[in-house]
Formats: sequence, structure tokens, C-alpha cells
Amino acid sequence: MAKTAAELVAEAKGRIENLTVDQAAGELDREEALLVDLREPGERAQHGAIPGAVHAPRGMLEFYADPTSPYHRPEFDPGRRVVLHCGSGGRSALAADTLQQMGYANVAHLDGGFNAWKEAGRPVEDVPPA
Repeated sequence: MAKTAAELVAEAKGRIENLTVDQAAGELDREEALLVDLREPGERAQHGAIPGAVHAPRGMLEFYADPTSPYHRPEFDPGRRVVLHCGSGGRSALAADTLQQMGYANVAHLDGGFNAWKEAGRPVEDVPPA
């Protein structure tokens, strides 16, 4: 009984907190959350980024988030509010589900991702090529 990527994302969305653009923006305005951009460097360079977002490519997230990993980054704290986003919300839903399994109790994702943020007219900053 293999599952498709779409099925895995749908299941993850049922286990995590899904934020609208307005909800995510409100948290960022109040500086309550660490916003994590999971997109690849090329995506960020091509489309820009949400101001203040910390870049953690999806393939490195678990290593950055794990306090026992040699790749751990101090901004990742299991006790901190973390909001993840990707391009359209699939990768961030899967990643939020994974962080919960790693002990992050206050994690959510931006449903619709960067695309929804940009379409809502929220601020975007340019990112130089890596």
C-alpha cells in the first residue's frame, strides 16, 4: 500500500497546525516565531524571500534542528515557536510533522507557502544568488 506524495502531505496537514498568510504575518509582526524558509537557494534567488526568514534547505532541517547534531543551529530550539514555509506548502507540512516527532511542540507551517504569501501582497525581499 504505497502512498503518493500528495497523500503524505494531506496526512501531515491533519497532524499539524496550518496557518493562513494573515495568521503567520501576525505572529511575525509580534516577533513570536522563528520563520524558517525550506526552499532551495535557487528558489530563493529567483523568487525572493520573506523578510526575517531563516534559510534551512529541507534536506538539512532535521540536522539543524537536532541539538545533538554537529550541524545544529542555535536559533532552532524545541521550546520556541517555529513556523515553516516552502514554495506551496507541501514540503513545509511534511517538515512540521517531522519536527513534532523530534519534540518541537510549538510548530506550524504556512499553508500555501511562499506563493500564497506573495499573492497576498505581503513583503518580499530579494536574495542574491548563492
